[in-house]
Amino acid sequence: MARKTVNVLKLLEWANENLKRDDEFATVDFKCGICSMIEMVLHDTGNYAGFMFQDNDDSDCGTLGYYSRSYFYSAKMRKEAGAWMRHQHAMTQRLTQRSTQ
Repeated sequence: MARKTVNVLKLLEWANENLKRDDEFATVDFKCGICSMIEMVLHDTGNYAGFMFQDNDDSDCGTLGYYSRSYFYSAKMRKEAGAWMRHQHAMTQRLTQRSTQ
């Protein structure tokens, strides 16, 4: 069986972006599937740190508002995200310096 490594941080960011959507294709079933997937990945990797509803007044179980949420970064993921952001900043500075020379 083939294995492929998936970046959990990238997957979490993708899930959170899609759970914010409010277009016609962002249905209860669509968001429920994303919640199930990201919760399984976060729990299995020891990165689950909870979530928050986008609107607490629209969070009745089973509704679109219930699945409109954002998952929190674990401490380990916040550290990884910080390192990634510092790397991206350094790369941007290098590219800017090269283009001005």
